[in-house]
Amino acid sequence: MGRAKRLSSDSGGKGFTLVELLVALSVSSIVLAAVATLAYAMSSANDSTDDTSVKQAQVRYATLRLSELLRHSKLICFAGPDDFAVWRGDDNGNGQINASELVLVEKGSSGGHLQLCDFPVAGSDPVVALSSIQAYSTSWWLSAGLSIRRTTLIGQCSNMEFSFDALPPWARFVNVSFELFENGFSREYEISGYVRGWGGNLLNAAGDALVLIDDD
Repeated sequence: MGRAKRLSSDSGGKGFTLVELLVALSVSSIVLAAVATLAYAMSSANDSTDDTSVKQAQVRYATLRLSELLRHSKLICFAGPDDFAVWRGDDNGNGQINASELVLVEKGSSGGHLQLCDFPVAGSDPVVALSSIQAYSTSWWLSAGLSIRRTTLIGQCSNMEFSFDALPPWARFVNVSFELFENGFSREYEISGYVRGWGGNLLNAAGDALVLIDDD
């Protein structure tokens, strides 16, 4: 205590005792620890919010793209375990499926993503026979001399499944179900679409080819 008093008196009565310094350091440590904890909590909350926002935006975008594609399409031409093919519209009015009018919706063998695949054409636009459209995994378009362009709608998901109200090409309704991992939890989503401009009148009786004359 004598030394503490001397420290105080030597500084003109404005100094701190050793005990006061220790108390001040203890209080400062507590305050800094609280601030650090609060900053970490806020950072974690922001990260969680950002992750949810990004995935919600992906779902909204995928819903818009897929529902619009199906709404204006004419046929669901083919469906396999991991994909289905959509004739999105008869742009040139020839009553046949041209390469540029075809879109594949593909989810991968593990159901881990959702992507649209189309066939950009430079010059002549070849006709694709309904019976020649096969599973995405076969790369059937290569034998037809086509190139493919992929657009990812949802990059990371799980347990994606496609279901239809009937076997294509007679199907008119599609449901896509999947799960997204958000903030440590798995959340289920569904995207549905209805083929409003269905061109079933262009199918032959067997449903494996298009007829050239509209009988309706």
